[in-house]
Amino acid sequence: MGKGRPIADVAATLFYERLFTLDPFLQPMFGRTDMKEQRRKLLAALGAVVNGLENLEPLIPVLENLGRNHARYGVTDAHYETVGAALLWTLEQGLKEAWTPTAKAAWTKAYGTVADVMRRAAATSAMPAVA
Repeated sequence: MGKGRPIADVAATLFYERLFTLDPFLQPMFGRTDMKEQRRKLLAALGAVVNGLENLEPLIPVLENLGRNHARYGVTDAHYETVGAALLWTLEQGLKEAWTPTAKAAWTKAYGTVADVMRRAAATSAMPAVA
């Protein structure tokens, strides 16, 4: 990691490195992706979740859209588990002693909520239209 890089970008880089370590088959899904832009999007999404923790309701349409988009990219339910594991690991690395059982529980719950909304939207978008 280069010196002078913003800590957030370092964390996002760690996240994707961990994600691809946990499931190397995910890396080809990002073959044509501008990873710098992808890291920016990840950080923006995390920021939106953190800022909306007290009231996630306004984020639901955005999360549903993300879920539908991710389904089109080939993301499956199992991938959400891997992403969650990579995210929690990354937070633990960055927060160090501040990564308390309470912090872990809060982040696990927040990610679970986000992932559930995205999964449901992906599942409904994959359902055939009823005539």
